[in-house]
Amino acid sequence: VQLQAFGGGLVQAGGSLRLSCVASGSIRSLNGINAMEWYRQAPGKQRGLVAEITRNGETNHADSVKGRFTVSRDNAKNTVYLQMNSLRPEDTGVYYCAADVTMLNSAGEWEVFRSWGQGTLVTVSS
Repeated sequence: VQLQAFGGGLVQAGGSLRLSCVASGSIRSLNGINAMEWYRQAPGKQRGLVAEITRNGETNHADSVKGRFTVSRDNAKNTVYLQMNSLRPEDTGVYYCAADVTMLNSAGEWEVFRSWGQGTLVTVSS
């Protein structure tokens, strides 16, 4: 599965952005996508989970973004979204999407693979 994220940019504090991440690949791999996640890596910090959503639509958001960010997905379009409202300067960073894909490995066993997108930069000015 290949992931391409886009939608980042420069926004003032209090503004909004919507990130999108589109998955592509074989039908078998796309059908194997389970959870999709958004991570953020701020300058000088480790990458951390922002939000995640299962194939069935169950969501989880980091405490720092609850009430401001909303993750959603469209399985028919193999796309996951991150609606970011009330942005703060501390939300600045590179946002990466990830997908957990269950597929048969070379040994014929089911295995979960993690795919990463290339990241999109979000800069929030004060």
